[in-house]
Parts: sequence; C-alpha cells; structure tokens
Amino acid sequence: MVAAMSLSDPRLRQSREAHLSRLEALFAGQPLAHVFVLRGIVEKPAVDLYTAPERWVEVALDGLVARADESLDPVVFRPLVFEFGPYGVHFVDRIFGARVYRVGDQWWSDYLDTPVGELRPPDLARDDTWRLARTVAHAFLSHGVTVLLFGLPTIASALNIAVNLHGPDFLLAMLVQPDAARHDLRVIHELLCELHRWYQAHISPEQLQPVVAAGRCQPRGYGQLCGCSTHLLSAAMYRAFIAPFDDELLSVYEHGGMIHLCGVHTQHIPVWREMRSLRSIQLNDRAAEDLDIYFHELRDDQIIYLNPTSTMTIERALEITGGCRLVLVATVAEPLPLRNPTRPPSASRSTTCPSVVEPLPLRNPTH
Repeated sequence: MVAAMSLSDPRLRQSREAHLSRLEALFAGQPLAHVFVLRGIVEKPAVDLYTAPERWVEVALDGLVARADESLDPVVFRPLVFEFGPYGVHFVDRIFGARVYRVGDQWWSDYLDTPVGELRPPDLARDDTWRLARTVAHAFLSHGVTVLLFGLPTIASALNIAVNLHGPDFLLAMLVQPDAARHDLRVIHELLCELHRWYQAHISPEQLQPVVAAGRCQPRGYGQLCGCSTHLLSAAMYRAFIAPFDDELLSVYEHGGMIHLCGVHTQHIPVWREMRSLRSIQLNDRAAEDLDIYFHELRDDQIIYLNPTSTMTIERALEITGGCRLVLVATVAEPLPLRNPTRPPSASRSTTCPSVVEPLPLRNPTH
C-alpha cells in the first residue's frame, strides 16, 4: 500500500480538482481565463502484463508515485493516469475469437472465418482476455489509489470492431447484405455496452475515464468511442447504419461523450451536429487538418480536443478557434490567452469567443 500512502498528498487532489473544475466549466459553455491545455502522465512498465498482471500494476503505480509532483503543474492539466491497454486496439477482437498477435511494437489481428451475419456473443465468463482485464482492474482497486484516473482499454466502436473482424467483407455486406451487417453490429454493440457498464459498476466515477485518458480526459460522467473507420463511409451510409449505435453507446454515460477521429471524417458533421449524446470530438493526425471545419460547423456545446501536428500547429489552432471550445493536448510553459477566432467567409454561424451556452439534453436511443 506504499503507492496509496505516497499518492495521498492533498495537494495532488486539489490540483486535479482545480483543473477538472475548469474543464467542467468549458463543457458547460462558461468562459475561461485561458486556453485549456492537457497533457496527462501515464506509465508503461517493462513488466510483461500478460504473464504477471499484478506485478505490472505495482510497477505502474510506483512509476506514477515517482512522477506525482509533475501533476501539480498550475498551467497544464497533468492528471496521473493508470492505463493498461491489453492487446491495443484489438482487445475486443480477441474477445470475439480473432487471432491477435504482436509484430514489433504493434498488435495485429487476423479476420474471422465466420461470414458476416453469423457472429455470436462471446462467453465472457470463460474468456481469458476479459479475465486479464478484470484481474488488472481488481489489482488496481486493491491499492486504494483514489488520486489516479483509470483509463479504459480500447473498447472502440461497433464499426471499428466489425471492420477488424471481417475486413472489407463487412463494408461490402453493408451494401449487399444489410440485415447480416446489422446483425453483427448489434452483437458487437451489445458487448461493448456490457464492457462499459462493468467498468462503471466497479471503478469509481471519480476516477473512470476513456481510453488514452492522458490526452482525452473529460469531466466525470463522459464516455468515448473510436470513430476511425468512419473515414471509409459515406455520410448516408454512416447515418443509416452506424450513427444509431454510436449514439446509443455514448448514451451509456450520463453526459454522453467523445468520438476519436484520425482521418477524413468531415462528411459526418451534419449527423454529429444532431447527435445529442456527442459532446466532444478528438482530432489527431489527418483529422487535425480539418480543425477549422469542425470548429465552425459543430454545435456550440461540442468541445474539440486537438493533438497539434507539424501543420496544424498550436499557433494556427489558436488563430482558428481563439482557444474557444478547445482542449489543446500539448505542453506549454505559460498560460495561453484567449483570442477572437477567425471567421472564414463560408462560416455559417457566429464564432464569438467566449460564449455561454446551455448543454443540449441527451436523446433517448431509438432502437
């Protein structure tokens, strides 16, 4: 219990709560004095998670103890994050029986032999992947380290998992076997909801955060899903097949949540603007290049998390947004003042900064 004692310093909690209060204010549409900047602290021990999970937890906690003072940064929100991430983005694939294996630093998976439309729910009670995840969660809880945030494994989204399990066959099935595609989406979706609800039941809402919490930490009561594969879909196909599942998955959380994006996804902005459960968008890599489109076309209560790139720099991001509705995932030495954002001639609405808005209520799932 050394970690629990070392992380009991009230200054750590006070720092975390001060930053979370600012983040809650941002989500509530209240003006901030400075741009919100986030860069959490996470440890990845050299211990083999898959053969010694309890030891892995101990080493991860010791590493966070050693870095605890870094979280006292008054400018950048630097939460201490415990996150394990078994099998990377193929965590759920392995639960469904896919062969998952490591090549270098990356996890890969093979497609299932099962045809689209014949996917069956896994037996979680006997699944070793899920057993490992629960073992790590229980080991974490046994240390009583309440100052830390707990980041989820990659539960992803119904579309991401369907593409991981079936590859291009699933995309074709959406066109020529829509009932089969919807069957598998439903089976996947119900498992994802079950996994989220297990964590909600076992991890304190004070600590529970989505995957990659160091760069995607939200106020309490918000979830997250991975929208990577929406890059492959037309706006009409996403609206018809996937949006209802994404909406329902985010609605597992009290306040809705976030969609992570890393490709070209702007064709889906109209449906995301309508999606009451969608409260934030996370942009990295190619998706970051479209920051100006997201900023001007999403709702005023939808927050944008941005990982700057060599071309979408901090300076350019602040020119576009003024720092409004923005969580900047970066490291800065001094507070960044808010500005008046630029408004391109094609912008369809005002971009006055800052503005106070009322969050829209969540919509009940319709299916």
